[in-house]
Amino acid sequence: MPCTWITSDLQLRLILTLFFVAECLSAGMEGTKTSNNSMQQLDNGNHSSVSTTSSTERKQSTVTLYAEVKTSLSVLVDTKAVLTCPPVLWPSVLVVTWEIVLRDKPPCFGAYRRDTNQTTRGNCTDKRITWASRPDENPALQVDPVAITHDGNYTCQIVTSDGNFHHEYHLQVLVPPEVTLIQTEKGTAVCKAAAGKPAAQISWTPEGDCDTEQGPYWGDGTVTVQSTCRWGSRHVLNVSCSVSHLAGNKSLSIQLSQGAEIPAHLKNLYITAPIFIILIVVGSIWLLKISGCRKCKLKKTEHTPVVQEDEMEPYASYTEKNNPLYDITNRVKTSQVLQSEVDEK
Repeated sequence: MPCTWITSDLQLRLILTLFFVAECLSAGMEGTKTSNNSMQQLDNGNHSSVSTTSSTERKQSTVTLYAEVKTSLSVLVDTKAVLTCPPVLWPSVLVVTWEIVLRDKPPCFGAYRRDTNQTTRGNCTDKRITWASRPDENPALQVDPVAITHDGNYTCQIVTSDGNFHHEYHLQVLVPPEVTLIQTEKGTAVCKAAAGKPAAQISWTPEGDCDTEQGPYWGDGTVTVQSTCRWGSRHVLNVSCSVSHLAGNKSLSIQLSQGAEIPAHLKNLYITAPIFIILIVVGSIWLLKISGCRKCKLKKTEHTPVVQEDEMEPYASYTEKNNPLYDITNRVKTSQVLQSEVDEK
């Protein structure tokens, strides 16, 4: 009896082949027994042969089908994820089961039974994981909103009258890193992609002498990547840092105050030169102040009497010139002198 099966899934083909061989062997044994019975009982003739053939076809129609699909799915944190079950004919569905295995947590189960139209959440307590709609219409699962803790495996198993069908999802939650770009006092540029999941990739424009380090993973699976870059004596003024990540790419630019790192001897000179200048200015002011005070003291000592005479002389001259008493006295004295001179003669 010819037996031909066509399927696109290799695993399904192998499983069906095993069932097919078993059924063919069983059919062959039944056929041999039927042939012997028909030779011993010729009076029954074709009736026994037809009955055996019908029994073999009925056994082949009860072959159980099994199909399994695995999918890797990346979802951005704080968004909504919908996981679907394998496509099957809904009238043949008996039970739908979701198995959820999250990181560092025990497995949990949720199920729907079609004959009684009942659902159960089992030991699944996360209220963000629910049926996407009515399970009697669509048994898809939704996670809303997606958190970092929702990393894990989600498996939908559908039991039908034709067989079992599985669809397993490996859900990876993406967390975009926080990107910063700064310049240090040494003249280098530091680009940091903090708390990303998975680790980010950092590149520079223009390229320089760069050192990239990846920090340890945190408990939630995030990690920080830092790249430090220098350009030596190339006198680079503008640089760009590009961060590549599954959650999205980002680029930052910065204008460096110095194109290259300041040499140590120049740095010391920049620090000490202003100090020397300040000391020189302060010392000069102090010397000028001391010398000025000495000169002032000498001048005061020398000119004090002169100033008094200068102050008195104008007053005496003024008194003699403008006072009438002084004028009469002078006339009397003059006349007495003249009289004495005449007497002597």
